[in-house]
Amino acid sequence: MKKRVGILGGTFNPPHIGHLIIANEVLCALGLNEVRFMPNYEPPHKQKMDSVSVEDRLAMVSLAIADHPKFTIEEIELLRMGKSYTYDTMVLLKEREPDTEFYFIIGGDMIEYLPKWYRIEELCKLVQFVGVKRPNYSVDTPYPVLIVDVPEIQLSSSLIRKKIAKNETVKYLLPDSVIAYIKENRLYET
Repeated sequence: MKKRVGILGGTFNPPHIGHLIIANEVLCALGLNEVRFMPNYEPPHKQKMDSVSVEDRLAMVSLAIADHPKFTIEEIELLRMGKSYTYDTMVLLKEREPDTEFYFIIGGDMIEYLPKWYRIEELCKLVQFVGVKRPNYSVDTPYPVLIVDVPEIQLSSSLIRKKIAKNETVKYLLPDSVIAYIKENRLYET
């Protein structure tokens, strides 16, 4: 029996309850063995963020997933550094774990973007894409994407960063442990 592992990639700057809900809903809907949160070092499609270190993002993800027995961290892209293409990462993971079936979880915004992904045709042979709906994005795609219904929450890391910069509450948007870490380390303050 092959191990079935979900991969949820992202900057996690900071990780919020939307990420946790998506991971848990996909884990349960597909009966996966685990979901790995995979912070990227420098995503190809985003500008480099200098304000928050890789170590801070890793620490926040650790805190966010600490109480879920089937959530873990996948550090492969952090260890590789530089820009990370999902194709290259998944080739390495498949070499490291040939008996694992990987389910790569993406939001509706990324489903629309799939045609622009690096080596998308080959990537579709390496992983099963799992799409979750996001408000105002279509899930129509020519690629084989399994759609999992999750409660839709209009929440983004950028919104949270703005709220913190304005000294507004983020209670219930992030796990309390992550809020404490952000305060303690004075992250996202202006």
